[in-house]
Order: sequence, then C-alpha cells, then structure tokens
Amino acid sequence: MDHAQNHPMSSDDRATSSPTTAAFHLQAVLSFGIALAAVVVGVLYLPADPWVRAFLAVSVLYVTTSAFTLAKTVRDKQERNTVLSRVDQARLERLLAEHDPFRPT
Repeated sequence: MDHAQNHPMSSDDRATSSPTTAAFHLQAVLSFGIALAAVVVGVLYLPADPWVRAFLAVSVLYVTTSAFTLAKTVRDKQERNTVLSRVDQARLERLLAEHDPFRPT
C-alpha cells in the first residue's frame, strides 16, 4: 500500500495550512465589527455637514469592500500556489517511485 494514500498531508503541509481556531475566528470577527461600528458612530456624530458625513461613510464602505477584495485575492493566490506545489510534489514523488537506477537502459 502506498504511504501517500495513508497520509495525504505531510506534517509540513499541516503546519503551513492549519485552519484557524474558533477563538481566533471569533476575535477577528468581533474586532472587525467593533472597528466598523466605531467608525460608523464617529461619522454619524461628527460635527460636520451631512455631505461631509456622507462622503466619509462612502469612503469607509469603499475601504471595507476593497479590504475584503484584497484579502480574497491574496487567499486565492496562496491557494493556487499551494495546489500547484502539491501537483509538482506529486509528480516528483511519482518520478522518484518509478525510477530504478539499477534497471538496464
């Protein structure tokens, strides 16, 4: 039986692609929610004309959506590189498994 079939991920793979813990996820969500709420409250109570507050609100919305888009793009690129790396590693392992240095050519 092939060793790779028993253990699809090596310890190195698990170390680099470990999922986040529930506590870290909760902390990230709460941190984002609190920060966004603080900015919204600050913009609402800002002693400025309504058009200035509207401009700041739209700016915050734009920055927030841009941050999500950037995070998704970075994650997608990292996942793509991980998949390509695994494909290359599987090809190399197959070549090494098929290679017999003592076989006559």
